[in-house]
Amino acid sequence: MKQWNTQQQRARTWLEIAIVLALSLGSSAIYSIVSLIRKLTTPEALNAQKTVINQPLSDQPIFDLVYQLLGIAFGLVPVVLVFWLLAKPGQSAFTQLGFNFKEPGKDLLRGFGLAVVIGIPGLALYIVGHALGITVTIVPTALDTYWWTIPVLVLAALRAALVEELIVVGYLFTRLRELGWHTWQIITASALLRGSYHLYQGFGPFIGNVVMGVVFGYAYQRWGRTMPLVIAHWILDIVSFTGYAAMKALVPGFLPGT
Repeated sequence: MKQWNTQQQRARTWLEIAIVLALSLGSSAIYSIVSLIRKLTTPEALNAQKTVINQPLSDQPIFDLVYQLLGIAFGLVPVVLVFWLLAKPGQSAFTQLGFNFKEPGKDLLRGFGLAVVIGIPGLALYIVGHALGITVTIVPTALDTYWWTIPVLVLAALRAALVEELIVVGYLFTRLRELGWHTWQIITASALLRGSYHLYQGFGPFIGNVVMGVVFGYAYQRWGRTMPLVIAHWILDIVSFTGYAAMKALVPGFLPGT
């Protein structure tokens, strides 16, 4: 009877993981793979094709803002679901995942450190990958310039950081540990998932994000906190989203697509 209950619990855990990923980054990975296959079947080389991350959602500024905010808000629902699923009597999911303000100084230092470690090599990998033809031209934002553009991009960066780090690292690590997976099996699976939902950008970003996943996974294993990962990811995306336009204006041609 005990063995049957254990098997039921394992099956339930796998089903829960499948549902969470299907509602979030698992579905993104599937769409990303299909997108890459489509790109590879066209006559154009990958570096001649373009992908836009933050796109206008309406030609009317006020409705563009409304749709952007709605997209950000609803995009965070899987994160809320994860916190609800991980909550235990007497212990919040925030504590389990190390997503709180218990160590603000350390979290900030670690977050900035991770951002530097990942950001500079990541930019170099993008430029090299684009030159080799294995990376598409990435346009971080095509939003028009309004008073709300920068705040929306900052919020979009926060959404990406929260969804990716709290689900792909915090949640997935917790559940795979409960299933008896070893540390490096979990880190590898998490890193490959992170790379897979970036495949729509080409093979270069896939490699870069797998490496990022390994670094972030090791950091989480060592520190037991997702807060530094969220901070680092938020910094990277803020720089990417808001810095693209500035780089395009100040140094034309430095980045592919500018």
